[in-house]
Amino acid sequence: MTRALITWGGWDGHEPDRVAALFAGWLGEAGLEVTLTDSLACFDDLDAVKAFDLIVPVWTMSTIGKDQALNACAAVASGVGIAGCHGGMCDAFRENVDWQFLTGAQWVAHPGNDGVEYGVRIVSDDPVVAGIGNFTVKTEQFYLHVDPAVRVHAVCDFPVADGPHAVNGPVAMPVVFTKGYGAGRVYYNALGHKADVIGTGPAAELMRRGLIWAARRG
Repeated sequence: MTRALITWGGWDGHEPDRVAALFAGWLGEAGLEVTLTDSLACFDDLDAVKAFDLIVPVWTMSTIGKDQALNACAAVASGVGIAGCHGGMCDAFRENVDWQFLTGAQWVAHPGNDGVEYGVRIVSDDPVVAGIGNFTVKTEQFYLHVDPAVRVHAVCDFPVADGPHAVNGPVAMPVVFTKGYGAGRVYYNALGHKADVIGTGPAAELMRRGLIWAARRG
């Protein structure tokens, strides 16, 4: 049976408990065996982490131990997938560059704060986005520093809200991307400031597909 590890915690504002439960429900419905924990101790034992097929981090900020991060990296490099959303993967453990190298991006700003209305454009024909048309969301719009090696599947356009970035002109910012890390698959969806954002509409379908895609080995 395909096994998924969901670990959640960190800043409460991103509702990690609700997001983790949401993802656990989706994965269970897809037939995966899910282990749910609110501790990073799950990364203490590399062999135990490598026994899973998928890691789903739901952490914002917080701090991860150096060996814990390296174990997560080694597990993914060995073939374990990793998938997550904004409130869980690419605004976690800000001081840990190993984690950022693994996940492929780091949040740095959200001009306009919450309640910004903007469009998400699908820009590939990959199965993780196929058949999902362009859509609009109203939430925080995330400015990311992104690994140039990622394969981008959806973008949003900056600037919408004004700020110091606006003088640089239009920028297509990745919203959904995939990449490889050794033998493992990495999936990220930048939506997910709150559980209702990632839990409804096209954003939810994108996330469901990404979780299942990342869980497949090879």
